Amino acid sequence: MTQDTLRMRFGAVLGNERRARKGIVMMLVCACVVALLAGMAAPHQALAATTGTLLASDGTPLVASTVSADTDGNVALAEKSDAALLSSASYGIDSFIRQNKGTNKTYNDAYYGYRWTEAGEGAFSVVVGDSFAIVHIPQATADALGIDIADAKFQQDFLTTLVAIDRAAADGGKELGKLSLTYYFTTSDTVTHGDYTYQFDVQLEPGYYYTTCTLAESDDGRTGAQYMESGQVKLAADTVVKEKATGLAALGAFFQKLDWSPLWVSLRTTLVAIAVIFILGLFAAWWTMRVNDRVKGILDTIFTIPMVLPPTVCGFLLLLLFGSSTAVGRWFIAHGLNIVFTWPAAVIACIVVGFPLMYRTVRGAFEALDPMMLDAARTLGWSEGKIFGRLMMPLAWPSIAAGTVLAFARAMGEFGCTLFFAGNYVGITQTIPIAIYFDWMGGQTDVALFWVIVVILISFAVILFINVYSSHSQRYRKRLGE
Repeated sequence: MTQDTLRMRFGAVLGNERRARKGIVMMLVCACVVALLAGMAAPHQALAATTGTLLASDGTPLVASTVSADTDGNVALAEKSDAALLSSASYGIDSFIRQNKGTNKTYNDAYYGYRWTEAGEGAFSVVVGDSFAIVHIPQATADALGIDIADAKFQQDFLTTLVAIDRAAADGGKELGKLSLTYYFTTSDTVTHGDYTYQFDVQLEPGYYYTTCTLAESDDGRTGAQYMESGQVKLAADTVVKEKATGLAALGAFFQKLDWSPLWVSLRTTLVAIAVIFILGLFAAWWTMRVNDRVKGILDTIFTIPMVLPPTVCGFLLLLLFGSSTAVGRWFIAHGLNIVFTWPAAVIACIVVGFPLMYRTVRGAFEALDPMMLDAARTLGWSEGKIFGRLMMPLAWPSIAAGTVLAFARAMGEFGCTLFFAGNYVGITQTIPIAIYFDWMGGQTDVALFWVIVVILISFAVILFINVYSSHSQRYRKRLGE
């Protein structure tokens, strides 16, 4: 090959490389432009900056409170953050709820505005706007308890208690104490602020009361407030605050109330699944070695694809397969085997997601065996079963054990496929990963954190077992070699 030819080929390679780089750059630029346009086109529900004076229903301007919460106040908080009492106050807060979101749906085909649920009849409401907060206490409640909402002492005690219970119930959300707000106390059931109208004690059906926000010439008033809070104002003597335990008492109370069923469901489901995975993985790995390359490629793709598919896709496909929409599902249902949303469905989900790890690990170990040794065994008259049990299994056992443990860990941590196919039924299909998600969504962060620690410990034990077993096997083989 001449030097000129080498130069030409080298130049062609460089040219292809430059074109490839340009293509990649163009793809990245296009992706960025598309993402930017999508972000610009996405609807935003930003909080509107309202202006103007807050007016009561009779047109009287609301008077801004001149006091603020006492950060040094000794406020007793209930364990569930639903009651609070300031030690020096005459009134406490009970049945407290915080709502970061309301609903904009119509009721009986009529639109009442964006609304939040109040804590019952006679409850107070706090609407948190962009720079203000409306504290509404019904006139009937104020009269019954002898409250003067204009009294500075009452306002400071109420705000001190409110800020403390809001901080406990915020759960990572915005806190009143960290917002720059002007507070307005009122007994008026209607307050207007610019184009926004806030209504309190709106009873849409017997026993259910709401706070609503409407925007003029609009059917969506959600931009009128950041969030809303409600509760009952009670005399201090009538406010029962069951404080949260601390130290060892808190730890004992936590474990006493803890539902251990997610752990037992996870262990039971995973152990049954791993027994099936172990048998199927060994058989599939051994069988694919005995077929031709074309069939082997197809089978390998089928056996491995659950490992790369999103778990929710696997769950959706299982739901279709065993549901009433397919012949397989109808056959099972006709014979009294309704698998969907049952414990067997959780086992099947774990088998589907854990099987590829076992199969790939074992197949790699089998392929690494010396084929001449296996052929020599055949010439000695050994059957395929004897070769498998006496040669292949012992020699590949470290990899088989590793694959089993990895499949166990994968099945133990399965979430999407199990939730889609087996659902979330406490004590039946709720495994630890599912419990973590729903405990966190339900505000039980401490329980979710406990299950996270349990999963981490299990994962650590699995990895440690693999490392110790692999190290032991290597030392054993070295001794045999010597």
